Amino acid sequence: MTSTAKARTGETPADRQKRVWDKSAPGYDKQIAFFEKIWVGGGREWIGERARGRILEVGIGTGRSLPYYPAGAAVTGIELSPAMLGIARQRAAGLGRDVDLREGDAEHLQAGDASFDTVVCALSLCTIPDPRSAIREMKRVLVPGGRLLLLDHIGSTWPPVYAAQWLLERITIPAAGEHFTRRQLPLVQDAGFRVAETERLKAGTVERIHAVKPA
Repeated sequence: MTSTAKARTGETPADRQKRVWDKSAPGYDKQIAFFEKIWVGGGREWIGERARGRILEVGIGTGRSLPYYPAGAAVTGIELSPAMLGIARQRAAGLGRDVDLREGDAEHLQAGDASFDTVVCALSLCTIPDPRSAIREMKRVLVPGGRLLLLDHIGSTWPPVYAAQWLLERITIPAAGEHFTRRQLPLVQDAGFRVAETERLKAGTVERIHAVKPA
């Protein structure tokens, strides 16, 4: 958002994201289901297989990862949008899971240092205004040796697809703050994590990252 637009609307980037996702919440699951199946299929299962201990999901949205976490795991979810969080509460109740769901900002996590064993962020860093700050916060709340598990769409390795993503961003960034050419791996490395696993799929447009906070 330009400084002019910000002055005109009075919105911070976080305010805009909250407004956008509150508006999208009622139809989000229906809209995202097909996209997830054909583009990031298996990604949430991949996360669930690696999550352990006290789990924090940043940008939990409507709680689509909840079915895949280990039974009995202590799960906390942070979400900027109250409307999305309300749907996540309904999903948790339907699954019979006791999940601590909180409204909050990924760039300013209301959690103590070294308070989680695993931090997850699935399909959310693409819309968080400052992903670098968010990743630093994820590191802060992880215990030494804790796991960071990321799943997101990123800029393609194939130039024609990357060009199409760049063009798409001319619409999605002003409208919803959604980026298609970001890549989180360099930010994870710059934050001092050790990368244990990384995989790019779908012409390099989807990436899974398993990183570890140094002990």
